[in-house]
Amino acid sequence: MNIGKLKLSDALTILHECTFGRLGCISNDEPYVLPINYYFDGKYIFSHSLPGLKIDAMRSNPRVCLQVDQIRDPYHWRSAVAYGHYDEIVDPQLRESVMAELFKHIEQMTPVESKMIGSSEKMIVYRIKLTEVTGVGEEW
Repeated sequence: MNIGKLKLSDALTILHECTFGRLGCISNDEPYVLPINYYFDGKYIFSHSLPGLKIDAMRSNPRVCLQVDQIRDPYHWRSAVAYGHYDEIVDPQLRESVMAELFKHIEQMTPVESKMIGSSEKMIVYRIKLTEVTGVGEEW
């Protein structure tokens, strides 16, 4: 077994190839981690949410991270962590184009996303501007 750091290019490849990760943020001075669907354009990670604890947390403390992994089995895996800052997208045209692109990357809507149809005025669209990307893997 050989666990080691990934090259930046490999960590970025993981972010590009995946559409599901775990968002880490701070809520009421406590770590808060939850799954999200996303897409990565090489500069920003884009996602969306209905209002709630996650959005409140990111508005209060915009420093966030996203952990994404690719797992073949317990001995063959790679993981990338992207660090950055939350930025809420309020421009209506940009929101619409981000959502269209997001749904191109997601094969099937989750139950929560299905409920968002017709309630786009409530939906929060955001991006994470990356400040650092790291990666680690085992025997990939």
